Formats: sequence, structure tokens, C-alpha cells
Amino acid sequence: MVNRRYYVGGALVTAASVLLPIAGLGESGAREAGSAPAAESVVDRNGNLHVPENYRRDYEYLGSWAVATDQGQGSKDLHVVYASPGAAEAYKAAGRFPEGTVLVKEVFQAATMSMTTGTVSHADLLKGWFVMVRDTSGRHAGSKLWGDGWGWSWFDAGNPTTTTSTDYKANCRGCHVPAQTTEWIYVGGYPNLRPEGVR
Repeated sequence: MVNRRYYVGGALVTAASVLLPIAGLGESGAREAGSAPAAESVVDRNGNLHVPENYRRDYEYLGSWAVATDQGQGSKDLHVVYASPGAAEAYKAAGRFPEGTVLVKEVFQAATMSMTTGTVSHADLLKGWFVMVRDTSGRHAGSKLWGDGWGWSWFDAGNPTTTTSTDYKANCRGCHVPAQTTEWIYVGGYPNLRPEGVR
């Protein structure tokens, strides 16, 4: 049992989580060659996910997406995506994400304004996180949040430890269907996943 601390809206929140071995890790926690770290601190024994602690510091930035506003100029949302250490390098080498890879997408409400460079949108209010954990072995086959090779969960900004997702097929997968051939991830939007020499 490990106590995790998060800062949510300036307030310190403490939550307990149980660390379990993940595919790619032995019972002792020793890493096997080629496995991505970090998943063992994101999944509890029942397959529930939470937002990883210190992901901005410890994870690799993959890229950002801007969701255009329905009317007028600028963006309505900005998505900023991080991957657990080693995941991008492994994907570039093998064309797939290793077991235990953790992906974290921050979703921000965007603010748009006129600046000297033109109309600019930037991240403003954090709306929440989307977390995925790579698992092709079906370790949590009985959970409706696991399937198609991933664990899937959305977290509102006020609660990084409890998902509002109830069924990945109904709540999450629909947005990823166009990316099914690339392991359900829109890899084309992430420069860090492209082979060397490809811009």
C-alpha cells in the first residue's frame, strides 16, 4: 500500500493505492528488457486505474492536439499527451507499444485571444485526464474498462483517483475507431513516435 499525494485546485489530496506486478515486470518488480515502466503504480488489484503521480516530470511529452471551436476562431480544447518512459523509443523500434505502457492525455479548455503573432489559443482550465495502460494479456478480462489491448479511463479534474468511465466500449473506444490499425492510438500526431529522419 502506497499513499499518493495530488494537488487539485491548490488543495493537497492523499489517496492510497496498491502496487501490483504488471506484464513485463516480475513479482519482484525487476524490469525485463524492453518493457515500459510506470504501469505498476497506475493499476490496482481490481484493474482500476488512476492518474499517475508526477507524470509531467517523469513521462515523455508526445505531442498536443487542438480541437477547433465550432464557431469563430481558435480552439475550444487542447489535448496534451504524455507516455511512460521508454514507450516512444520502443514504438519507433518495433511499431507497437510495449506491455505496461501508460499514456496520459490532459484535456484543457482553451482560451483564445489576439496577440502580436495573431489569434492564439492556449491551455486554460484543466477539464480532466484520459489514461490508457497497454495490456494484451487480458489480465483484467472481467472489467468493462479493459479490452482491445488497453485499460481505458477518464478522470474529471477534481478527482484523479476515481474514473467516471463505466464501460470502455461505450465511453472511450468510439473516438479511437479510426486509429484501430495503429493500436487504437493516433500515432501520426506524435513526432516522438516517428522513425528517425521522418519529420
